[in-house]
Amino acid sequence: MTFRFRRTAIAQPAAALNFAALALAVLAAAPSVTQAFPITPEQRSTAQQVASKGVPLSELAENAPDTYTVKRGDTLWHISGMFLKSPWRWPELWGMNLEQIHNPHLIYPGQLLVLEKIDGMARLKLGTTVGGVGDTIKLSPSIRSESSESAAIASIPMNLISPFLTDAMIFDSNQMATAPRIVAVQENRMLLQRGDTAYVAGDLGNIRSWQIFREPKALVDPDTKQILGYEARYVGSADRKQDGESRPGAETNGLSVPSSFTITSNKEDVAIGDRLAPATVRDFAPFVPHPPANPVNGKVVSLYGDAMSAGSNQIVSLNRGARDGLERGTVLALWHEGAVMNDKSVEHGKLIKLPDERIGVVFVFRVFDRMAYGLVLETTIPTLPGDRITQP
Repeated sequence: MTFRFRRTAIAQPAAALNFAALALAVLAAAPSVTQAFPITPEQRSTAQQVASKGVPLSELAENAPDTYTVKRGDTLWHISGMFLKSPWRWPELWGMNLEQIHNPHLIYPGQLLVLEKIDGMARLKLGTTVGGVGDTIKLSPSIRSESSESAAIASIPMNLISPFLTDAMIFDSNQMATAPRIVAVQENRMLLQRGDTAYVAGDLGNIRSWQIFREPKALVDPDTKQILGYEARYVGSADRKQDGESRPGAETNGLSVPSSFTITSNKEDVAIGDRLAPATVRDFAPFVPHPPANPVNGKVVSLYGDAMSAGSNQIVSLNRGARDGLERGTVLALWHEGAVMNDKSVEHGKLIKLPDERIGVVFVFRVFDRMAYGLVLETTIPTLPGDRITQP
């Protein structure tokens, strides 16, 4: 007999001083979190000083190189894993202060990274060779480059997450009830594509550009059973070309007149009943991997799409969000609950619980108030809805 029951928190090992200091530093800087305790100026100063010293040499990866030249296609997570046993400790290795965690320096292909080791601590810095290849390496100050941000390396593979930065939409209950919707299409057609006209009813305000979504799916918290939001699938985009109620000389006979929209792009065919939301600007601003400021104890809500389980480089939704202290770049551990079963070594054995198993990490890249999207990394077994998330 095997069954599952509700998990309890796993005791986490005591963190090193600089790791704890960095967490305190992130907490001090996080604008979306209501702090549970005051942070004094002395604590803030200590956090910044300790975090800026780097990481202990014992935290370096076994084959961490002394120097590395950044290549096109590299990611911050990949490079951090080359140098660190725990890649989410990148801010410490780079010696970041509070502001730099949220406004990080950019790293570009061709730049030389130099591992500096002083007094049992390691820090990573930018360097340049002096006198030619193989000659003296000169350390450079870590200042923001004037190069285009688009040329800088990303934190994680952008091709895996870029559609989710804007295309994945989470509606709350009120947004679901009031979202404008397509009520008719031109010439009695069933499906629309780019260039076709759709007729939309609802409150549009002054917004001209919209995104089109379909089949909102309720996302239910595995613990509380409350609906966290409604996840809708991106279908396409449309621009409003004519307001319904303001058509000059229109004879409506008291009937409502929908607004006319032109489909500007479509990932799928657009249909009657699809909902609209204001178009958003893609946010590709840099963010760095870092641990959460506060302890986290949440769960995987669902897997994006129709997958039954998620492996590496797949997207999951989480039942923790901005109000819980999550932000872009937060790295969390994934845990699979140990099963409860009978002791099979004897007949009619008593119930035992197998230990929870850490199966990987998830990198948060888009955050809503009550939930977030994360990219699964380094998983040892497939991730399932209900798997737990904690600080790494």
